[in-house]
Amino acid sequence: MLRRHRVIETYLCERLGFAWEDVHGEAERLEHAASDHLVERMAAALQFPSHDPHGAPIPTSAGEIEETDPSTLADASPGSRLRIRAVRDEDPTRLRSMEAKGLRPGARIRIEGEQLEPDQVSIRLDGGDGPCRTVRRELAERVYVVTEEDG
Repeated sequence: MLRRHRVIETYLCERLGFAWEDVHGEAERLEHAASDHLVERMAAALQFPSHDPHGAPIPTSAGEIEETDPSTLADASPGSRLRIRAVRDEDPTRLRSMEAKGLRPGARIRIEGEQLEPDQVSIRLDGGDGPCRTVRRELAERVYVVTEEDG
């Protein structure tokens, strides 16, 4: 079921132009109605993507799935250089907030050394060369990261 959901999300974004914050609910409904054949045709049309629009790994048709690190932006230490691996996708409002702050899979960020508020994380985009932004901890807990060295 996870493969079906993530393939459908990806198809909705890449082929039908849905916004990433709108595809979770649509995929929830469609995954129960779509045939295995249709989902595999969608995957083939997308050239068998490895990740959905939110950065989550898509299981193979054999059910194999990439292992992921559960580290979040909220767990990161000051000075860390990170890459966003994935984001939680259930809440469209939070996804819009993430997008407005540039928190999309693949984005490079650096955690600022001085955190101004205990319920916020200060970051710089583009690995430290971009603008400084603050992210509320509740949002930072939904952003999964890897260190740049882990790439």
